[in-house]
This record gives sequence, structure tokens and C-alpha cells, in this order.
Amino acid sequence: MSDSLHASWLRGVAFNTAAPSDVLIRLVGEASGETGLLMCEGRDLPDPVVDAILRHPAARIRRALARNRYVDPARLTPLATDPSGIVRGWLAGGPRPRPRKVRPLPDDIIISLLTAEDGGEDRMLTAGEIAAELDSSRQIPASFHRSMAGREHPALRIRATRRWQSLTPAERARLLEDPDPEVRKEAQGSTWVLDPAGVEARLPSVGSLSRPYVLGTCALSPALVEQCFADGPVYPLTWNRHTPADAVARLARHPDAKVRASVAARPDLTPDLAAELGDDPDEDVRTAARLHPFPRTWAEYWAVRRVDQHGSDCTCPIIEPGVGADPVPDPEADTGWDTEPSSDWLAACAESEEPVLRRVAASRPGLPAELVAVLALDDDEAVRIQLACNHPLAPPRLLLDVFVARPAHRPHLLALPAFPRTGVSHLVDHPDPEVRALAAADPALAHPPVRDPDPAVRRAAAANPGLAAEALEALLADPGTAEGAAANPSLPVPRMHALLDRGLRGAGAV
Repeated sequence: MSDSLHASWLRGVAFNTAAPSDVLIRLVGEASGETGLLMCEGRDLPDPVVDAILRHPAARIRRALARNRYVDPARLTPLATDPSGIVRGWLAGGPRPRPRKVRPLPDDIIISLLTAEDGGEDRMLTAGEIAAELDSSRQIPASFHRSMAGREHPALRIRATRRWQSLTPAERARLLEDPDPEVRKEAQGSTWVLDPAGVEARLPSVGSLSRPYVLGTCALSPALVEQCFADGPVYPLTWNRHTPADAVARLARHPDAKVRASVAARPDLTPDLAAELGDDPDEDVRTAARLHPFPRTWAEYWAVRRVDQHGSDCTCPIIEPGVGADPVPDPEADTGWDTEPSSDWLAACAESEEPVLRRVAASRPGLPAELVAVLALDDDEAVRIQLACNHPLAPPRLLLDVFVARPAHRPHLLALPAFPRTGVSHLVDHPDPEVRALAAADPALAHPPVRDPDPAVRRAAAANPGLAAEALEALLADPGTAEGAAANPSLPVPRMHALLDRGLRGAGAV
């Protein structure tokens, strides 16, 4: 029996959704090689299997679980204090490849990773490097960011000072008077972002990659604004709340239409400027002015901007408002960052004649079910795509339609709980093999295409639970279908064990 056949059996059983814990535990460890690691990382696992992985002495086994996107993240809590810094680092970094929408970690894991005093006994990573992995992973929810200023651990309050503009005035005042001297020091060192003179002094030392962020969010002195006009980097000023009114007027008459279009959506435009931009000779400028009728808010401005700048095949991260999103600081408010438009405004967007506004509504996961039903039938394909990718109540039929029409979105759609796995057999003859593979796994399919020219279609067909037991045995002996057949949920458990006996023995493991 060939080694490739043995390896196919191991991979198939490892991802068999009907495999019980005692079968899967046999694959936890060094004996199964890369197959065991792929299983630990790449599928949902019963609690006994998770427990076995958490107790495993090999760090490479535990770190594979650390990147698992399917297991309840609360079950991963022990990995946040794992002796190995590599394990902690993999947990902090999140799944790879990173999905468009990342599931947040529980607070206790985040606290453990951010307040650790060392990077683990293997000394491969520092505590700071692990925290940096977590920062860039998008696994910290907005609720945690909002709570850091009031957390008990000083390290978390220090981190709150680094999001100074997102804090309320009361939170800033408390941090400036914090009982911990390090917190006070960091708070005082963060006040420059709202001090025009401080920003002007700091800007020369800011790296080129950070300059647009500073110019687009911080308080600006008149001299710095003039410098921007003189040197050319005025675009970030168009969305900066702190940009003075006279500078906004100059930007509204800037020769670059891109600059005028961005200014046309500002909530603080005067009526005269808004009317002027509404009659601008450039269509994009007129459209921007039309999409943002008064009264408008900065949250609405950013909601439109995030959607309007991306095409139908955009696979940018789906980010929770307030987590790595475009900053919308409101120094006048007592509520910190204003990042979410009102539900009434979103409802109006859903019923708007403007496709861009309907796309904005479709991108919001909290949109009411009755509006979801309407947008699912929208004439604009981009609206339907936004809904399919962002809303948990998007109908399965819509998810399937987008899957077939837009290959770029397939990895994300396949991970959604509502994505249909049945009722797709009519696509078995589709010219796209990815679509045929989906159809080949439909249990209602009378004759799964186990001889399809595409290997992925053959694997999916061999895993179809509608296959008879005799057919499965023949497919297990065929290198082209063995993996799919071993993953077939109708495979009897004793047969799974028998395949592992032979597969592990063939790999030299027993």
C-alpha cells in the first residue's frame, strides 16, 4: 500500500466531521506528523480533543491549536499563559491566513497577553512582541478598547493613553491624575495630539508612514496648515475635524477634484460651500455632495467613505467600528469616538435611491431583518454583495448566488454559518470546478461525480454522505478519492480506527 494512500486516509479521518473524540485523539501528537497539526489548527474539535491538545507536552501541537478559528476561543484561555512564548505569540497573532472577519478573544485572554511580564520560558519572543502581535491581529474588540481607561491593571491604563482622542474628557482627566506615576507620565505624553503647538513640534520626527494619520486626526496649528498647502500633502486635511474653517474653504476650491470630493462630504461645511460643491464641474464631487445631505455627522461621513472607495470584489478586512477603523475623534463630545451612525440614518440609507447609500446599509450587521429582505433583492449587485458578506441574516440563496458569481468572496462565504450545503446539486455541471465541488458534496445528489477531472471535485464527491458503503470501500482504495472517502461522515467508526491503524503503521508511527 502506497505512503500517499496512507497519508490520504489520515488527512480524511482528521477532517471527518463525524469522527468521535477517541478517533481524533489518536491524531493528536507527533505520530501523525503534519496531519495532526493541520487538524489541531483547521477544524472544530470536541472538548476532550481540545483538552488533550492543551495537555500535550509538545509546544508545536499546542501552538497549532492557538491558531484555530473554529474552537470556542474561551477554550483557548490556558494558551494565554502557556510556558512557550511561541504558543502565546501564535494565539496573539490569530488564525492564518487571516480571515476577513476575525473573531474577538475573550477579555481574560487579552488581559493575560497584554499584562504578561515575560515572553515565555523559551525566550523566543518578548512580552512586547507578543502584545504587538495581538495589536495587529484585530482580535481585541471595541468594547475592550473602550474599557481600558478604567481597568485595574496599570499596563492597560497606559495602553488607553495611546488612544487619547478616543477617550472622553473625563477619562483623560482621570488618567492625567492616575495614582500610578507611569500612567500619569504616559497620559501627559499623549496630550500633544490635541495641542496644535505640540503637533507642530512633533511632526518633523514622525515617520513618513505616520504623517497622513497625524495630519488627518490631530489638532493643527495655522503654521502647519500653511505648510501643508505649500508642500502639497493637503488630502488628510479634508477629513480632519480640527482643520480650521478657512482652510476647509480653501480645500473646497482646491484644483484637485479628489480633494474637493472629500471636502464635499464634511459635516461642518457652510451652506454656501455645500451648494457650491453640489454644482461642481466634476461628477465625483457633485456625487459626494449629493450623498451627504445636511444635516450629517462624522460617523455618516466615514460610513459612506469606507464603502464608496471599494469595488465589488474588495476583500478588505471586515472591521468592527472602533477597531482599526478610520478615526472619528470628537473632542467636543463626552462619548469619545463617534464611530457608528444612527439606526434611523441606516434605515434611510436602505431605502435611498442612491446605490452607494444602500451599500452602506447592507454593510451593517445590525440592520433589521425587514430591510435585509428588501436589500437581498436589490437591483444593484454591489448592494447584494455587501449584504451577503456582512449581515448574519443574509438569506442562504443570496450567499450561494454571490459564491457562484464572485470567486473573490468564496473563502469568506464558505465560513459563514448560513452558507447552504444542501440544495445545490443543480450546480454539479457548472464549468467552474469550485462550484462543482460544492455541488458534489450535496447529500441529495443521486450520483456524486467521483470521476470528475478536477481532484477537488472528486474529493468532495467521495465525501458525500449519500454514497453506499460498497462504493466507499472502492473509493478508499483509489488515491484520487481516498482522502474524500476517509472524510465521509457515513464511514463507520470502526472503519475509521482501522484506517488509522494502517495509516499510522504505514507512516512508520506504530
